[in-house]
Amino acid sequence: MILTVRARLFLTLLLASLLAVAGTSAFFRWSFERGLSELVSARESERIGEITDRLVSFYAQEGSWARLRQDKRLWVALLMGRGERLLRDRWGHRRDHRPPWMPRDLAESEDWPPAHALEHLKDRQGPVPLELRLMLLDGTGVPIYGREALLPGARRIPLEVDGRGVGQLALLPGPPVTEWPEVEFQARQGGWLWIIAVGMLLVSAALAYPLSRGLVRPLRDFQQAMGRLASGEYGARVPIKGGDEIARLGRDLNALATALEQHEQARRRWVADISHELRTPIALLQAELEALQDGVRPLDPAAVERLHGDAMRLGRLVDDLYQLSMSDLGALSYRMVDTDIGEVLESDLETFRPRFADAALRLDYEDRRGSRGEIKADPDRLSQLFRNLLRNSLQYTDPGGGLRVTLARSVDRILVDFQDTAPGVPEGAQDRLFDRLYRLDQSRNRHTGGAGLGLAIAKNVVEAHGGRISAQPSPSGGLWIRVELPIE
Repeated sequence: MILTVRARLFLTLLLASLLAVAGTSAFFRWSFERGLSELVSARESERIGEITDRLVSFYAQEGSWARLRQDKRLWVALLMGRGERLLRDRWGHRRDHRPPWMPRDLAESEDWPPAHALEHLKDRQGPVPLELRLMLLDGTGVPIYGREALLPGARRIPLEVDGRGVGQLALLPGPPVTEWPEVEFQARQGGWLWIIAVGMLLVSAALAYPLSRGLVRPLRDFQQAMGRLASGEYGARVPIKGGDEIARLGRDLNALATALEQHEQARRRWVADISHELRTPIALLQAELEALQDGVRPLDPAAVERLHGDAMRLGRLVDDLYQLSMSDLGALSYRMVDTDIGEVLESDLETFRPRFADAALRLDYEDRRGSRGEIKADPDRLSQLFRNLLRNSLQYTDPGGGLRVTLARSVDRILVDFQDTAPGVPEGAQDRLFDRLYRLDQSRNRHTGGAGLGLAIAKNVVEAHGGRISAQPSPSGGLWIRVELPIE
C-alpha cells in the first residue's frame, strides 16, 4: 500500500506527538516516583528519630533495659509510639488492632525480627515495615531484641542519655515502606497521567490533520502546474504565499515556467525568422530564373553572375545556420591546445587589412600584454570568432572611420577589445546583439544587413572557451565588443 504525502505527514506528526507524550509521561513518572521515594526516606528518618527519642526517654526513666527486656509487647509499643496500657488493653480484648505485620502472639515469637520479616528481606518480595527492621542493643552491643547474625549488615544508631551511651538501635537494610495515603496518591496521579496522555494524543491528531492538509495543498498546486507545463501550457503559474521553503519552491517553479514560455516564444520566433531568411533569397532566385525562362532578361554573363551571387548568399546563410545549430548543441569540435592568442589575432588582422583599406577604414592594433603567453584554446575557433567580429565591423562602420583592436591581460584573463567608429548602437540594443537573427535594420535585407548570426556564433565560441563576451558604446562613437578568455 502506497501512502500519500498527506498521510505520511499526518502519521509523522502524530508519531512525533506520541513520542513526546510518552517521553514526558515517563519522565514525569520517574520524577514523581523519585520525589515520593525521597519523601518516604525522609519520613522514615523522622520516624527513626522519634523511636530513638522514645527509647532514650524510657531508659532515662527506668535507668536500665531490664523491664523492656522482659516484655516484648512494651518493645513493640515503643516502636509504634503507643502507651503500654493502651497496647495491652487493645490486644487483651477480642477487638484486635494489631498492625498487619505483627504476629498474633508475641510470646510465641522468641526471636526478633520475626521469621516472616526475614523471609521478605531475603527474597526481596516487597518492602518490610520499619518496625520489623529495627533491633535494640544494650550498651555493650549485646542484642536485647535482635539476631547476632544480622548485625554485620545493619546500620547502627547510638542511644545516649546525658552524653553516655546506653545502647544502639540497629537498622536492617531495605526499601522504605510507602504509607497508604501516598500509595493512593500515586495511583491517582498515575490514572490521571494516562488520561492526560490520551487527551494530548487526541489533541495532537486533531491539530496534525489540518496542518498536514495545509502543508500538502501547495504540493497539489505544484503538481497541477507541472502537469500543465508538461502538456505545453507554459502560462501555468502557482500562487505564492509566505517566504518558507515551499514558497521558494513555488517561485522557482514559476521562474521555470517563465523560462519555458520565453524559450517557446524564442523557438517560434526562430522558426519564423529562419523561414523568412530562407524564403527571401529563394524567392529572388526563383524570380530571376523565371525572368530568364520567359525571355524578359537575356541570359548573359551578368545574369549568370547575379544568379551565382544569390546562390552564394543562400549558401552562406545555410552554412551560418548550420554552424549556429552545431554550437548550440555543443557538437562543434574544439581542439584545445597551447595557443598564442596574439599570433592568431595578428594573422586575422593582416587578412582583413586590405579589405579595410578598400573600404576607406583604418585598422589599428595594440598589444598591451607586456609579454607573450599561451592559453588553452582552439586556434581555428578563435580565428572564426575574430573574423566574425572583423567582418561585422567592416560591414557596419561608415567610410572614413576605423576599428581599433587592443589585446591586454588582467590577473586571470585575456582581454580583446574591438572599438569601431560611428554608427553606434541605440541604447538598450547592446544586450540583443548576440540574439539569433537580430539585426538593427528592420528591412531584413541580407545585402546590407546580413543575417544576424555572426555575433550569436561568436558568443557560443567564447562560452565554449569558458569566457564571456559583452557589448557597450565605444568612446569613438561606435560599438565596443569585449572578449574575455580565461588564462587557465
